[in-house]
Amino acid sequence: MSLHFTEEDFQDAWRELDEPRLEGGWELFTETMGVKIYRLYDKETGLYEYKVFGVLTTCTPELCADVYMDLAYRKQWDGYVKELYEKDFDGHAAIYWEVKYPFPLSNRDYVYLRERRDLSVEDRKIWVVLAKSSPKSPCAEKSGVLRVKDYKQSVAMESDGAGGTKVFMNYFDNPGGMIPTWLVNWAAKSGVPGFLTDMQKACGNYKNFCQKK
Repeated sequence: MSLHFTEEDFQDAWRELDEPRLEGGWELFTETMGVKIYRLYDKETGLYEYKVFGVLTTCTPELCADVYMDLAYRKQWDGYVKELYEKDFDGHAAIYWEVKYPFPLSNRDYVYLRERRDLSVEDRKIWVVLAKSSPKSPCAEKSGVLRVKDYKQSVAMESDGAGGTKVFMNYFDNPGGMIPTWLVNWAAKSGVPGFLTDMQKACGNYKNFCQKK
């Protein structure tokens, strides 16, 4: 029984693996390296929510889920990670994540909750990971680092039937401060496909990492 996410949250997270739901103002933002990214303008914040559809051709969904969940391993393959660990904050388990931003911008950090479920839906096996910011976790803010207080992400993964993985990701974060538009666009257009490419490489090296532990 999850304290942080409902059963409906997990079911909602995978439904677009088959067909994107794009009514309500979603627009195709970019298509690159086999990845389609849609975005929806959020009037309240002036920022965009994103939906990402792609295929990782060389790794199984179970392996992808294992790699995605492994924080110690991510520190090795994700060059944007400054700090990343799970910690008990006064009885509340949460993840602390500091992300490197290019000079002269301040780094951003997140305190968030995360949960994975491996679902069986009729004759399908689907891996779902949900995450959302946890502003109530008592983690002191650092000088010179901006705390992201509004963050949510869902990732759903399923076999593509050919030894690879279909991926659907839905995310929104409000990084705060003044972020140049070019950087926001770069992060969505290049950063996300680049992350998926890096993750695919990381999947290929995961066995070696586990053997060395």
